[in-house]
Amino acid sequence: MSIDTLAAADEAPTDAYGTPLIEAAGLVPGVRILVKDETRYASGSHKEPAARAVVARAIADGYRHVVVATCGNYGRAMAMATRAAGLACTVVLPEGWSDGGAFMRAAGARVHLVPGSYEDAVDESRRLAAEDGAIDGNVDGPYVDAVFAGHGVVVPALRAVLGEPPAALWIPVGNGTTIIAVHRQLRALDWPTVINGVGSAGNNPVLTSWPGEYRMLPPDGVSTTDHNQPLVNWHALQGPEAMAAIADTGGAAYGVDDRQLCEARTALAGYGAHPTAAGAVALAGLLARADEVGLAPGTHVVLLSGR
Repeated sequence: MSIDTLAAADEAPTDAYGTPLIEAAGLVPGVRILVKDETRYASGSHKEPAARAVVARAIADGYRHVVVATCGNYGRAMAMATRAAGLACTVVLPEGWSDGGAFMRAAGARVHLVPGSYEDAVDESRRLAAEDGAIDGNVDGPYVDAVFAGHGVVVPALRAVLGEPPAALWIPVGNGTTIIAVHRQLRALDWPTVINGVGSAGNNPVLTSWPGEYRMLPPDGVSTTDHNQPLVNWHALQGPEAMAAIADTGGAAYGVDDRQLCEARTALAGYGAHPTAAGAVALAGLLARADEVGLAPGTHVVLLSGR
């Protein structure tokens, strides 16, 4: 079946990891929009290839225990990856976030809840890793190159299906990891694709700093809701490099509010995709941009990040 005829997830081609590329026909008149539904991994998170890559490195280096901090997505992915490999996993999660760690516990991980923010969870995860002789599997830890390799698989997956570069990729902004990984792969292929980063307006320093110099937000300067939780950072761990990657492609960073997140989630349901509101953030940014000034011609690919 030609990708030009695709409309729903159950008809869409899948990549080597089994995640579909869905054509959102008619969503923005005159523009071709493809939805890369990375929520179809077993963990429901686009971070699963990165978690698998970290686990493979941990095994090669003789570790039997991986510790990470999470807002939800990375912890679910790591819990699934470590279980499949027979490793122990500790996930540090801020109290009141995600599902309280229920999914991760069900997958066999030990969940350690901490008061405060994601950044507090990162600090605690590093302390626990050192104390237990485990590997720090965080996105900016010693296996950062494995994390980038895992997140970057989306680009060769698109090449296998499309055969040519899309005009733009719309990617969620958290720590900035996925943006950096995708940028590296685009440059390796010499693809002139624009990267646009989208996050929760006012709640991530990549967005509040753009297009100027990166500046962290005050820890009490962000607001967490049931809809934006995975997107909130007062310090994006790889923010400066992510901003440089966006700028190098001629893209931009955009913020959206909870209403826009929920509207994007609702729109995706009509195409057989069912992310969380936060998981729909990249589409929310695209739709907001389309309403404000329109979109550049060509194919726009939206990355969904979690369900």
